[in-house]
Amino acid sequence: MKGRRHQGLAASDAATPASGEARAPRRCTDGLVKTNMEKLTFYALSAPEKLDRIGAYLSERLIRDVGRHRYGYVCIAMEALDQLLMACHCQSINLFVESFLKMVAKLLESEKPNLQILGTNSFVKFANIEEDTPSYHRSYDFFVSRFSEMCHSSHDDLEIKTKIRMSGIKGLQGVVRKTVNDELQANIWDPQHMDKIVPSLLFNLQHVEEAESRSPSPLQAPEKEKENPAELAERCLRELLGRAAFGNIKNAIKPVLIHLDNHSLWEPKVFAIRCFKIIMYSIQPQHSHLVIQQLLSHLDANSRSAATVRAGIVEVLSEAAVIAATGSVGPTVLEMFNTLLRQLRLSIDYALTGSYDGALSLGTKIIKEHEERMFQEAVIKTIGSFASTLPTYQRSEVILFIMSKVPLPSLHHAIETGRTGENRNRLTQIMLLKSLLQVSTGFQCSNMMSALPSNFLDRLLSTALMEDAEIRLFVLEILISFIDRHGNRHKFSTISTLSDISVLKLKVDKCSRQDTVFMKKHSQQLYRHIYLSCKEETNIQRHYEALYGLLALISIELANEEVVVDLIRLVLAVQDVAQVNEENLPVYNRCALYALGAAYLNLISQLTTVPAFCQHIHEVIETRKKEAPYMLPEDVFVERPRLSQNLDGVVIEFLFRQSKISEVLGGSGYNSDRLCLPYIPQLTDEDRLSKRKSIGETISLQVEVESRNSPEKEERVPAEEITYETLKKAIVDSVAVEEQERERRRQVVEKFQKAPFEEIAAHCGARASLLQSKLNQIFEITIRPPPSPSGTITAAYGQPQNHSIPVYEMKFPDLCVY
Repeated sequence: MKGRRHQGLAASDAATPASGEARAPRRCTDGLVKTNMEKLTFYALSAPEKLDRIGAYLSERLIRDVGRHRYGYVCIAMEALDQLLMACHCQSINLFVESFLKMVAKLLESEKPNLQILGTNSFVKFANIEEDTPSYHRSYDFFVSRFSEMCHSSHDDLEIKTKIRMSGIKGLQGVVRKTVNDELQANIWDPQHMDKIVPSLLFNLQHVEEAESRSPSPLQAPEKEKENPAELAERCLRELLGRAAFGNIKNAIKPVLIHLDNHSLWEPKVFAIRCFKIIMYSIQPQHSHLVIQQLLSHLDANSRSAATVRAGIVEVLSEAAVIAATGSVGPTVLEMFNTLLRQLRLSIDYALTGSYDGALSLGTKIIKEHEERMFQEAVIKTIGSFASTLPTYQRSEVILFIMSKVPLPSLHHAIETGRTGENRNRLTQIMLLKSLLQVSTGFQCSNMMSALPSNFLDRLLSTALMEDAEIRLFVLEILISFIDRHGNRHKFSTISTLSDISVLKLKVDKCSRQDTVFMKKHSQQLYRHIYLSCKEETNIQRHYEALYGLLALISIELANEEVVVDLIRLVLAVQDVAQVNEENLPVYNRCALYALGAAYLNLISQLTTVPAFCQHIHEVIETRKKEAPYMLPEDVFVERPRLSQNLDGVVIEFLFRQSKISEVLGGSGYNSDRLCLPYIPQLTDEDRLSKRKSIGETISLQVEVESRNSPEKEERVPAEEITYETLKKAIVDSVAVEEQERERRRQVVEKFQKAPFEEIAAHCGARASLLQSKLNQIFEITIRPPPSPSGTITAAYGQPQNHSIPVYEMKFPDLCVY
């Protein structure tokens, strides 16, 4: 009887201590004997202290059966162990678990795929059990290593390889479930474990052999009947990340980045984007910024990698940032933009120098310029896509932050000199303005004072004075993006003289009080830069289209009666620029300015709905259509412009007359006096930023303004000729005056710091007395009150004298007192 039990089922023999009736099946093919299993379970529940002995015995028997290749009895024993484990939930189960895990480990060590799968299934059942008491000494290191190894199985048989890989993934999932929520268990989040678990899951997620590609949306549930390693790995990865706490995110994300680096998966970037979509949708929303920080750090760490690798990281960052913005991005907003802008500047340096070290040498990796350009475009796209998801206040901060990085040749922002330095500055300006344009696109802010604060607007308009035509175009488009709040900009993409602008279906709102305050503060600054932009020789059709759009949007979004008057004066001044041609502009530019004025005045006349104004504009346009079509946008702003070779003899019938416009608008309540004044821009020190000879222009224009606006008619002394020596003397004299003023202030401060109090008091008293005496003299001269009600009085010599009493000394009747 005893010999038969040793040859029979180990799980049945374990019932021997409780009952001599328990017997094993004669053949392993008979399976588990139900009655014997029930007896063994009853015995274990009745005497839980015996579980450790049962476990030790079964472990010894199973190891022996494995060694003797009696795999049928091994399967029956494991089935019995599973039933015991599921039935017994007592405090003594820990001792039994140790024997159980030893047997599972023995199966996993076997080279037989079936035994590995059997051991994995038993471990998964064990992992789903919630134990009543914690274990302080249990270790899962072996299981993590073994299951990870199974995930990378390369068995020759495809079906067996798939089963082994799926068993490995299920085993890792069981380890995670068993340990992730128990602080007393082995910390599964340690790098030594995460470096095995995460790459194993990614490896199976990457190798999708027969499975169709699936969307990484977390709402899709897998079909268990057709489940494959990729689907199972995705579910396991989602579960792992979903259980990650704040302090564990870094350890979970770092292996992902390393895996993508090691397998060169940034360049196709499809798999990398899929991975991070899974990550971003699986983690808790408040942890999103940690993933963004990891990606930013990884981008910095790969700053000398190939442009295609950096572009892939940036693309992944773009996708992750958009998802993160729907949750909580936290303090990483400016950090992200700062990193991207820094990478943009590095890429510009790489493209200019041709290497990552700043100089070419033997063994230096040659950089491909088109790849760097691709990376720069990816960075700009990422900046725009992420900024579009931010709330208005954060977007405003980002806009100011980017603008502060634009290098300007002012007193406070040093720029690099030399040919290389100029190229670097120009490329940096263009890239940053492109980024700013991406951020400003779609920006909605009801208050223009908040959208365009003074410090931002000053720097932006300063770049509008630069010689580079591309930079000026970006500035105009950025201004249009900010001002357009009702989506009207695309309606002015083409310059034309429509007879009825109602077909444009413009969205027009009344100008708010905040917008009125903004225009009172900044309108002259805007007009000035529009005027100067119109005078540029390097302007092309896109510049004039942007100028027309800017003028039109200001008229729709920010215009009141005063703004309308100033805009009309501005456009008439632009017409004068084309007519007088002091700038020696090409024929195309002059025709473009005429056409620009016609298109805008046609628009504003229909917006003001003043019949006489509309009639005058219509008459001039019709005259031009018949005799001078080269002064209209329909003939100028086309692929092959039809221009006139002689614009010097333009007759007055072809021009919009300021006197006529002021007359017809003055009759409708507009300020005719202001309309009569020609527009003259107020040039300031900002013109130095354009690197042109603007000082001479400023002085000559100021002299001309003085002569025009002077109330006296007498002859003036001819203005001094402006020469180099004159300018040099003016600069030297201004420096000397500043030094004298600085010295005077220093003496005054020193006097008040060191002089006795009595001396300071006497000095101030004397000045006060002098001031009072001057005030008394002014009062005696200016105060002429009416004669006193008391009439006249007689002087000492009998002569009558009119005595005038000051108003503040007069006594009024009681009826006048309220």
